[in-house]
Amino acid sequence: MIFIDSNVPMYIVGTPHPNKENAMAAVTDLLRNGERLITDIEVYQEILHRYTSLRRPAAMDAAFEVIDALANDVLSFGMPEIRAARVLLALVPGISARDALHVVVMQSAGCNRILSFDAGFDACPGIVRVS
Repeated sequence: MIFIDSNVPMYIVGTPHPNKENAMAAVTDLLRNGERLITDIEVYQEILHRYTSLRRPAAMDAAFEVIDALANDVLSFGMPEIRAARVLLALVPGISARDALHVVVMQSAGCNRILSFDAGFDACPGIVRVS
């Protein structure tokens, strides 16, 4: 099981960037290998936030289509995960609030691998970033 971070669909649908081809290749490999792919509702919120701030609704729609097609399951969270993310923020220097929340949601689902181009996950013990 591998968690898909928001930057994956955004690179796939975005403008030319070195990670665009890397994201497409990584997703292709994961699908070819039959990996179960998951994400969480915060990934959708990040896509909403990014493309709303850029005033690019078509890209938002395209990124949603990508993540909808990839994710076998979209996980949600509540106050226990919010509080656990707060604890993780105190334990892992430099991890962002969004990344901490993703990690807690992943761990709750028994997932320790994430497809992301965000090196911030590398500081989190027990999490393996694939790219």
